[in-house]
Amino acid sequence: MKAGEQDDKIKEFNINERLKSFRNAFSGIAGLLRYEHNARIHLFILIVVLLAGIILRMSSSDWIAIVFASGLVFISECFNTAVEYLSDVVSPEYNEKIKGAKDVAAAGVLISAIIAVIIGVIVFLPHLYKLIVS
Repeated sequence: MKAGEQDDKIKEFNINERLKSFRNAFSGIAGLLRYEHNARIHLFILIVVLLAGIILRMSSSDWIAIVFASGLVFISECFNTAVEYLSDVVSPEYNEKIKGAKDVAAAGVLISAIIAVIIGVIVFLPHLYKLIVS
């Protein structure tokens, strides 16, 4: 079968293939945390935020916002890293278009991190205000 053609056969569900896909995903997470410094920084900040949320006894809606924002940052970091890896294979030498792609992917991480900080301020400020005023 050539690239781009679809296989007319319907693949049957295979539990071993599903488990393999989970192993691949967990391997990707491990690699992200092992080799990407920024991902480790994001993880450290996430741990601090989670501990603060537990200490401040955040509401369910606060937790939803924090989990969503944190997930957004990590998903962005995953896609940014994937773009970097693929770009380095496609064009190991300097290429202005590849640089542009990497810069845009990095901008996605920055934007998601800024959004996460804004959400964090919205969520944590009332809790911190109560602590200071009380």
